[in-house]
Amino acid sequence: MSEHIPDTPATRMLRQHRIAFSTHLYTYEEHGGTRVSARELNVDEHAVVKTLVMEDDSHKPLIVLMHGDRKVATKQLATQIGRRKVEACKPEVAQKHTGYMVGGTSPFGTRKALPVFLQKSILDLPLVYINGGRRGFLVGVHAHDLMQLLHPVLVDCAQV
Repeated sequence: MSEHIPDTPATRMLRQHRIAFSTHLYTYEEHGGTRVSARELNVDEHAVVKTLVMEDDSHKPLIVLMHGDRKVATKQLATQIGRRKVEACKPEVAQKHTGYMVGGTSPFGTRKALPVFLQKSILDLPLVYINGGRRGFLVGVHAHDLMQLLHPVLVDCAQV
């Protein structure tokens, strides 16, 4: 694809912090999720990281980074982070908190600083692909750079 690489709050944040990243454009499919991006990039869906905007029982927003081929066990997550309940935000609420459209949500360069929770097994991967701040646009980053840039709390709440 010879499209121009998007300049997004996510890519600006990565450049500002001197984080090396590769750029990957693909044809976005509504409701295709990580299955489509993994297929289009010819990478394992396990290495494609979803950025999920969720909220706790007090309606406080948070970000969960999860393997593309796994779901978040919300009860397990809530227990690990000391909340009664955690659930997905409505798309319009997620967009208000992050500044990104659903399907193009990146954990980098969000409108508000949100707490980030990272599925700890993601750190076992040398390279991950994560949304670059626009639908149909992923960036490849070293997993350890997620720790340096986002200062996430590590959790273990993946379910198949």
